[in-house]
Amino acid sequence: MPSEDDFNSQNDYQDSELFKKATEILKLANRIAEIAASYEIDSKDKNEQEILRSQALFIREDASIIPSKIAGAYHCDLYDIKMEKATIIRKCARDLATHMTGLEMFGFKETEYLNLLRNEIEDFRILFAEWVKTFDPWNYMIDRWGLFNPPGINYNDPDPDDDLPFDPDDLDFED
Repeated sequence: MPSEDDFNSQNDYQDSELFKKATEILKLANRIAEIAASYEIDSKDKNEQEILRSQALFIREDASIIPSKIAGAYHCDLYDIKMEKATIIRKCARDLATHMTGLEMFGFKETEYLNLLRNEIEDFRILFAEWVKTFDPWNYMIDRWGLFNPPGINYNDPDPDDDLPFDPDDLDFED
């Protein structure tokens, strides 16, 4: 199992198994999109061909968001921001499955590529779940939208940092 350091090194996110798996998903998604873009459907309904191509573009788009959100989360320590990025990653990964089903419904025949992508997403899901477990819920700013606060913290709670005394005259800029 990966250690917490494997997930939290800001400078080495590209070396993490999670990011590597995300880039594998992106490469495979791009290949599927290329194949689908060149497809000629034997249907009289050209709308089906357009839908097929749209599904392929959605696959490419969702797969490209995942690595960028991982990189962003690695460069942030705050729980609420990391959880927000993780939520987007999960949504994109789940949407990939929907779009693959759409490809199949509209005539995509190279299902072996789709099965490969499904397997990669399943492997990614496990790495992702382990990564999310490393988020520190007590390194947070209150999420005033109420979505990503640690347990027991409410969106309308007073900010504990508001109680810290601050006097700008205490700052010594002449040193």
